Amino acid sequence: MRAIIFALSAACALALTACSGPAEDAAHEQANAVDAAGERQADALERQAASTSNEAEEKALNRQADAVENAADGQSDAMHRQVDKDF
Repeated sequence: MRAIIFALSAACALALTACSGPAEDAAHEQANAVDAAGERQADALERQAASTSNEAEEKALNRQADAVENAADGQSDAMHRQVDKDF
């Protein structure tokens, strides 16, 4: 599911690139980078969760991964909205 969302985000970024200027493109790329960094961090936490034999720790790590991913998504979305508003 995350891969699909990431692919759609990339496609949207490409579509935006076709009709925007360099400053807007850079700002959108920065927002995409925030999202990608959150995704990488969440993936690392999920791998850590999958490798533990402690069920409570696994659940805690998965909750933390979800929180990291949601925070990055929220920040990225806010950045994209601000860019769209500014340009």
